Amino acid sequence: MNMPFVREQGVGPDVVCFHSNCSSSGQFKALMDALGSHFHVTAFDAYGAGKTPAWSQSRRLSLSDEVALAETVMPQAGEQVILIGHSYGAAVALMTALANPARVSAMVVYEPTLFSVVNQVHAPPNGVDAMRVVWKASAQAIESGDPDTAARLFIDFWSGEGAWENTPLRHKDAILLAIRDVDDWATALHNDSTPLSAFAELTCPVLYMKGENSRLPAHAVADVLTSVLPNAQVIEFEGIGHMGPITHPNVVNETIVSFLNRVA
Repeated sequence: MNMPFVREQGVGPDVVCFHSNCSSSGQFKALMDALGSHFHVTAFDAYGAGKTPAWSQSRRLSLSDEVALAETVMPQAGEQVILIGHSYGAAVALMTALANPARVSAMVVYEPTLFSVVNQVHAPPNGVDAMRVVWKASAQAIESGDPDTAARLFIDFWSGEGAWENTPLRHKDAILLAIRDVDDWATALHNDSTPLSAFAELTCPVLYMKGENSRLPAHAVADVLTSVLPNAQVIEFEGIGHMGPITHPNVVNETIVSFLNRVA
């Protein structure tokens, strides 16, 4: 297993940040600045993101593999940590908490895309069908050697039509490299076998954030997960979508800081 690239800042209780797909640990720079005077914040690049090498084994990348990578940057066993995650990273953060319940003292998640919990409760067709369509079309584009189309489908779905076209060129190269893993991401998120009931065992405080303007699959997951998480505070941001932590970092980060100051 490769060691991930890590950013660290600050002194205090430990916080570990999990970024979204087609992003990197850099998305947490502003949050790290906001937390650094009172917390020790670690943000790492997941497989194939930023400066961490891509998954290189012949078998599919799973959420368990993502958890194992995250555990390499967590504090030593017995020490407490707060987990913060966005989208795919939030799904991995939840799975990391399940694997380390005694070590996770609190969590912040912004729209975890753990589509498998919706599939457990509602057989397809269901609220995550639209993402399933994008997944299949994006994976087919990758197989056909057309990562640009795959990126456009994926980015426009979560960020709105035209978002890929308007993405700065300096960011496109990294996204085009990352999008090659879209089939692994989606397979892991749709097919994970963790039972919904397992999340009822996460008794730590959880701040569950979502955007009013997010797509249906994100809201479908929220409806299911927030019904079982026993200690969750749910906040919906008016006029914000799935990429809120990136498009509206000030309001999202202020909410995170306030929550962490209460629970740490």
